[in-house]
Amino acid sequence: MNLDALFALFKEARVLSGHTDFVVIGSLSILGLEQSFEIPDAMTMSNDVDCYTKADPGRIFDVVDALGENSPYHKKSGFFLDAVSPELPSLPDGWRERLIKVERDGLRAWFLDPNDAALSKYARGEPRDRRWIQAGVLAGVVSMPIVKARIGSTNFYDSEEEQRAHTLVEEDRAWFEIVKQSRMKMPSGNSSGQT
Repeated sequence: MNLDALFALFKEARVLSGHTDFVVIGSLSILGLEQSFEIPDAMTMSNDVDCYTKADPGRIFDVVDALGENSPYHKKSGFFLDAVSPELPSLPDGWRERLIKVERDGLRAWFLDPNDAALSKYARGEPRDRRWIQAGVLAGVVSMPIVKARIGSTNFYDSEEEQRAHTLVEEDRAWFEIVKQSRMKMPSGNSSGQT
């Protein structure tokens, strides 16, 4: 998935809903950085766009039959709209102020900050979410110090989700320290050993 495919989907959603502003959460929220950052493939593998209409979040559910999973649009393009509520993900305080706006053809897409998306993914704790987070950490777009700083203000669904997120953040913080140490030990220059 890329911004072109995303905005093609939102053009269809505009026709059906009359809305021009869409908020993207989940994995594909990373597309908000596509114009300024080479996004790792592991972060854009999803084929579902978790989103809602910004001005009237409930209206997004009106377009699911035409643009949702197994819809004609999905079968034609390979991508589909997954209507969600803004209350669905576990996100830290201030996430709305950190949304990243991308405008194109009279449409505005608003994307979660990658660190906020990472916290939501830590709350879910699925293996694919961890792969997304780790790809973001390795690419430098997800910051473990920022994630750690925001976790205390995250509105978790329940204490189990909160505990899981804290545990996974600590695991990934330790993992990234090992990665950093191994990178520092790697010899620079010609890796083949030839001169």
